[in-house]
Amino acid sequence: MQRTYCGESPEQTGPDGPDAHDERVERVVVLALDGVYPFELGIPSRIFGSAEGRYEVLTCTVDGKPVRSSSDFSITVDHGPEVLATAGTVVIPPFSTSRVGAELAEPVAAALRAIRPGARIVSICTGAFVLAAAGMLAGRRATTHWELAGLFRQMFPDVDLDPDVLFVDEGSVLTSAGAASGVDVCLHLVREDHGSEFANRVARRCVVPPWRDGGQAQYIEQPVPEASAAGTAATREWALRRLGEPLTLADLAAHARMSARTFARRFNDEVGISPGRWLIQQRVVRARQLLESSDLPVDRIAGEVGFATGTSLRQHLHAAIGVSPQAYRRTFHATRPR
Repeated sequence: MQRTYCGESPEQTGPDGPDAHDERVERVVVLALDGVYPFELGIPSRIFGSAEGRYEVLTCTVDGKPVRSSSDFSITVDHGPEVLATAGTVVIPPFSTSRVGAELAEPVAAALRAIRPGARIVSICTGAFVLAAAGMLAGRRATTHWELAGLFRQMFPDVDLDPDVLFVDEGSVLTSAGAASGVDVCLHLVREDHGSEFANRVARRCVVPPWRDGGQAQYIEQPVPEASAAGTAATREWALRRLGEPLTLADLAAHARMSARTFARRFNDEVGISPGRWLIQQRVVRARQLLESSDLPVDRIAGEVGFATGTSLRQHLHAAIGVSPQAYRRTFHATRPR
């Protein structure tokens, strides 16, 4: 995918340009709409701004003028919609639900038309309504805040909405759920651009988890467990130290001193996915780390993280991120030129 770096087209970068040290600085433009939530508006700047100078973050509005936030103050920006044409990545933070609609106001539509082909477009929470109204999500899988799932489906039945996940990556278009899921999707982009070890450094610098377990299903309103009920956190930590072992639901339940049925139900309540799916997810994460940081053969890595064969690792890695172990290693191995 061809994207823009620091306002220059890729063909303009050279030995004396932004990639003089094989380090391109990608421009991220955040489009603040009326009613924007201040917390989410600041997420791209905080995450990408902590990435050791590999991103430049600009904030704009549809006309360059201040916008009202969802709080009791307005926000003044330095840029108008013209900077959207220079972006490698565009982020649309959420805004007040009172402004959600199935059609776009012309200034917003005009601003979106300024985005250059090939740019990544990312929405947080209600930002998905903007992308859907612009026709960018038709026939695609997407997500938004779980509370708005019914309204979203009513307005945009042609979108494959998944309200259970924290974010959805459809390549050039990414959507994320409410509030802090903006952190998850921004870290995901850093991970895709520069590898998981680098993304982990960014996460530590921002004092946030590099990867959150499960999806937003765990945050949907549900009865609070009894105060005396044991949780599954200790068992998850125990399992992470034993990913190379053939762990079963019975093993996990026995460690938690619960029946398998009770453990599975409580695990899903706390994490949002089943224990089996969570184990696969964690094994893929660990495999990615080993592919980046070691020269171990793929079959050896598979055994280290608990997959029965290298074929199984290849299948799960491809299902998770769409590439083979060899392709992932070529892209993200720690010894590759930076």
